[in-house]
Amino acid sequence: MHRDQIDRLRAETPGTRHHIHLNNAGAALMPEPVMEAIQEHLEAELEHGGYEAAAAARKRLQGFYSSVAQLIGAQPRQIAYAGSATDAYSRALTAIPWQKGDRILTTYDDYVSNQLAFFQLRNRFGIEVYYAQSLPEGGVDPQSVRERAMALRPRLIAVTHMPTNSGLIQDVEAVGAFAREQNILYLVDGCQTVGQLPVDVEKIGCDFFSATFRKYLRGPRGTGFLYTSDRILNSDMHPMFIDLHSASWNKDDGYEIAKTARRFELWERPYAMMLGAKVAAEYTMQIGLPAIEKRVKGLAHRLRTALHGLDHVQVLDRGKQQGGIVTLYLPHQNPSRLKVRLNQATINCSLAFFESARLDFQQKDVPWALRLSPHYYNTQDELEQVVDVLSTITS
Repeated sequence: MHRDQIDRLRAETPGTRHHIHLNNAGAALMPEPVMEAIQEHLEAELEHGGYEAAAAARKRLQGFYSSVAQLIGAQPRQIAYAGSATDAYSRALTAIPWQKGDRILTTYDDYVSNQLAFFQLRNRFGIEVYYAQSLPEGGVDPQSVRERAMALRPRLIAVTHMPTNSGLIQDVEAVGAFAREQNILYLVDGCQTVGQLPVDVEKIGCDFFSATFRKYLRGPRGTGFLYTSDRILNSDMHPMFIDLHSASWNKDDGYEIAKTARRFELWERPYAMMLGAKVAAEYTMQIGLPAIEKRVKGLAHRLRTALHGLDHVQVLDRGKQQGGIVTLYLPHQNPSRLKVRLNQATINCSLAFFESARLDFQQKDVPWALRLSPHYYNTQDELEQVVDVLSTITS
């Protein structure tokens, strides 16, 4: 990206005037066009009423599905709106007709909420949870997935594309090729990758793909989506709870499920936020995901390199492919006090504790990690300021 483009993007991002925002893996700063879309619809609701405003915006609301589909290489019929990535992920899990003894094969780097969902399914339905081995350099070993799946015959393979507590990017395409070959259901959590790098669900070969808008897509909180493959839509799989939007009451004692991914939605949703999410997807595509990926990975690499040069700082990121999350452990620091000092220096960041990444942090032998996650609107000057502050704190 050229400097003038970065300047324009920062000018459309008011938050950059007040903070060095390195918490994009939590929630990125929204650009003005996203906020304007939200405000415009809220004003319409104020003036005309919620139902009336939604009816007037019907065509633009339908554009949500085509915009998200274009973003990930899908078709509009395959996209469902969700309140969050976890909401979307849970709807996918409840659509699978679990039976006692069914197996899930996952990775040591899967997101904490996903792990909790697996354990809940184990407790409720008697399923079993297994883990593929990791590569020496980090990330799931596709060969281990193949070997374990051939032995276990799991009902589902579940992989987080990029864990929340690491810069690691997992090889979801290699896993997907095997899952498709063996006709095994495949669920990918793309919460941290959509908006950060190009994603093509056809190349990944997944049956479900869940994501949020508040992170690298720079959309509003409370918005997400679920992609469902045609294999799912051609079956009768649908989430545990439905309503008059996801199904029709076609006889006195029965219903017919929607033929599109609408079956994974419910009637009520925040239309203003949905329109903001649509604009966020379009804003991302206008910039271009290849350019975004290059910029984000470049900033993260420069930040890691500089942090490696500091005493009393351990950079934790592993994996052949690394993205825009930089994690580090400062063994002589109190994490809460550290975050306060960074916030006082107008640096936005986040902490990951052992309870949110038990398997990964056991391997790394750390109780917590500081997470710094740059986006394309961050600058080299900002990264240098952060390194200077951490250098002062640790000296």
